[in-house]
Amino acid sequence: MRSSIKGTITVALTLLLTLLAPAPSAVAEVVDRIVATVNGRVILQSDLDEALCYDALLTGRSVADFTDDDVRATLDQLIDQELLREQMKSAEFRHATDTEVSARIADARKQYPQAVTDDSWRSLLARYHISEKELFAHVRQQIDVMRLVDARLRPAVQIDTKSIEAYYRDQFVPKLKLSGAYEVPLTEVSAKIRELLTEEKVSEMLVSWLQTLRSEGQVHIPGVTPSPNEPGVQSQ
Repeated sequence: MRSSIKGTITVALTLLLTLLAPAPSAVAEVVDRIVATVNGRVILQSDLDEALCYDALLTGRSVADFTDDDVRATLDQLIDQELLREQMKSAEFRHATDTEVSARIADARKQYPQAVTDDSWRSLLARYHISEKELFAHVRQQIDVMRLVDARLRPAVQIDTKSIEAYYRDQFVPKLKLSGAYEVPLTEVSAKIRELLTEEKVSEMLVSWLQTLRSEGQVHIPGVTPSPNEPGVQSQ
């Protein structure tokens, strides 16, 4: 009789524990989803979330304040970075060293007076949900991309004297007058104007290059209908 009662209690306890246990859907981990694929390589939601946190840190904004357009712009940046990363596979490409990345981060820290100490810096990063390791990776990627762009595009840019003179006459001097500043001789600002025009030209060439890479590659964004001005982008 005692054995029968014990068995009944065991069955009852087992049934009770089964009823009290959370449903599988409640305890299952959130599965990371694909937000884009670039030539077969996936970009996950977690990658996008991390990039948004990095952008928020750079701009001093909250991710909660980002609009849909902001999110799409960040996703486009990730796609462009992936396209450019493929162009870095050449054995001659020199990636940023740890020393170079650390120096760039040290310079960036100076823009955050509220994060002078290491502890306050880590607290600032934690506020934006980004780790020092993740920050290091983002900065390395940024340096590599700029190095690639400079190596590929800058040598092809030629700024002649007439372009410098035209910019000085039509834009530089008028801006000085509007601000009430004294006019500066062309000889003193010629080098700066040349660099400015060079940067503008490199930016134009980069946009064109990325459009070509997209049109020649396979970029998929699930649930997004591509517009005619988005070459290479396909919905899924």
